[in-house]
Amino acid sequence: MTRGLGYVPESSLPTGLFGRMFRSLDPYLPDSARIDAIAARMAEPSDAVLDGRLPAGYTYLGQFIDHDITFDPTSSLQRQNDPDALVNFRTPRFDLDSLYGRGPADQPYLYERTPGTGQSRFVIGASKGKTRGELDLPRDSRGVALIGDPRNDENVIISQLQLTFLLFHNRVCDWLTADGGTEHARQRRADEGVFDCARRLVRWHYQWIVVHDFLKRITDPVTYRDVLRQEPLVPQGDPVEQVRLRFFAWRHQIFMPVEFAVAAYRFGHSLVRPGYRLNAAVGPLPVVSPGLPASPRDELRNLGGFRRLPAGWQIDWGRFFPLTDTGSLQHARRIDRYLALPLLALPPALAGGEITDLARRNLTRGARLGLPCGQHVALAMGLEPLDDEELDLPDGGPAPLWYYVLREAELHDAGRTLGAVGSRIVAEVFAGMLAADPSSYLHNAPGWQPVLPSARPGEFTMADLIRFTGFGVRE
Repeated sequence: MTRGLGYVPESSLPTGLFGRMFRSLDPYLPDSARIDAIAARMAEPSDAVLDGRLPAGYTYLGQFIDHDITFDPTSSLQRQNDPDALVNFRTPRFDLDSLYGRGPADQPYLYERTPGTGQSRFVIGASKGKTRGELDLPRDSRGVALIGDPRNDENVIISQLQLTFLLFHNRVCDWLTADGGTEHARQRRADEGVFDCARRLVRWHYQWIVVHDFLKRITDPVTYRDVLRQEPLVPQGDPVEQVRLRFFAWRHQIFMPVEFAVAAYRFGHSLVRPGYRLNAAVGPLPVVSPGLPASPRDELRNLGGFRRLPAGWQIDWGRFFPLTDTGSLQHARRIDRYLALPLLALPPALAGGEITDLARRNLTRGARLGLPCGQHVALAMGLEPLDDEELDLPDGGPAPLWYYVLREAELHDAGRTLGAVGSRIVAEVFAGMLAADPSSYLHNAPGWQPVLPSARPGEFTMADLIRFTGFGVRE
């Protein structure tokens, strides 16, 4: 059996773990020369406008979300693939299986035993060196991270984000049992222990962040409000959050659309900056560096992962999310057709030993999976597609869907958010996954609002989550 993104069927039934959102559209199959010509135009020029409006941390929150909902270890860049046979080795749910793994029973080494509650908290590690109080992911003797998804250690920023979510779970456990648990224990259901209740609250607050913080920031407001609506369930009832989907449909089992996973959601690659400051003393450094380090000193010249956190490298989240007004906040690149130069020469370990230019890699993957061109997707949505002059492609013609989404965003509001096609695909997939998940807050508890402490009661953002943990917050 072919597994992963190596096999996506052409059947008319919208079923399977990977599948197609626009099944009636013909595939666009550019040859390698066309792909190379387009990729050559995607290198960031020296006079590129770098900063957009999005705080830089959302680039890596987007990567964290991607790792939570998709994992395909088997697709090939060398052959034509059929998406419906691809097995997504992550559940298409915002359930944090990349955090919780298979749970305490199956992966007990991820958890510490807490007297009276069993295995309810995550194990936390310490940084390399003698700097006191600096935390890292738990690691074995070789420095390999002991976490639910090893991809969340591929750079220092996402590894510190994974650590923040581990600490978030632990802090929620503390919150549930504070002062004897009399007030906060009311959040627990009759059949829930501390661990199960904490996991549910962590998941629900994370889901809220995904759709009310992250998604709201990256999509255009008109599309966002069209997909996620506040409407009463019954006449004269109070309005509750409801989902309206026009193009993302399934029959028996929700699937992961390749138009999302291989094209629209890869807009995040355009957000990556050439370099970042981790804190006042470290940076700016690139998040990846080509080749292998020639000496230990080389390891301190980039933010690559799969290693113990160097001393003094604990992240200052105020440089990545809007925690303070100190002026130190870094912003993501605006969404456009360009990629930062470090992404055009990925190290072999990240590139999988195949194509190391990320632009060529993404374009090739879209072709191998037979994605439709961007113009046809726009027409299917009832939109006027971008013309040849707007797309600015070599010799005009069809645009690969990923390129189209990036260029559309570049022309829409100066790249501050996705455009109409990109916003619609991403918003419908996010909202659809939330609505289809019987354990989500939207499906399980209509009208639910966050209950953890936040700057605005009833809301919850990444800044609130970070403040709640107290990790990476510099006064």
